[in-house]
Amino acid sequence: QVQLQESGPALVRPSQTLSLTCTVSGGSITAGYYYWTWVRQAPGKELEWMGAVGSSGNTYHNPSLKSRTSFSRDTSKNQFFLQLRSVTPEDTARYFCVRGTQLSASYYKSKSTGVWGQGTQVTVSS
Repeated sequence: QVQLQESGPALVRPSQTLSLTCTVSGGSITAGYYYWTWVRQAPGKELEWMGAVGSSGNTYHNPSLKSRTSFSRDTSKNQFFLQLRSVTPEDTARYFCVRGTQLSASYYKSKSTGVWGQGTQVTVSS
């Protein structure tokens, strides 16, 4: 059974780059037809699809975040990564990594679809 675990800093200063890692166990990130995805949820807001790395290695971006996000992976470690540049306090959120079967943002509006990590809380503050 596949499991995902997020890791990264809990506090990031404004204007810096947030870097998060998702470590996957129980299945290879290169196998099958999956989207290894990042989703976040800011306080009082809906889940927001940020983007993904496909099993093929292709990357996909939420257009609203594309200028600030990078997605990558390390297949030797079975990990994939998020970088979010020029963070502001509005980027304070709980960040989740997800194995999904679709790219549709609506698919990630609920945790009942896909396989989710527990999430990691990130606060952007000086």
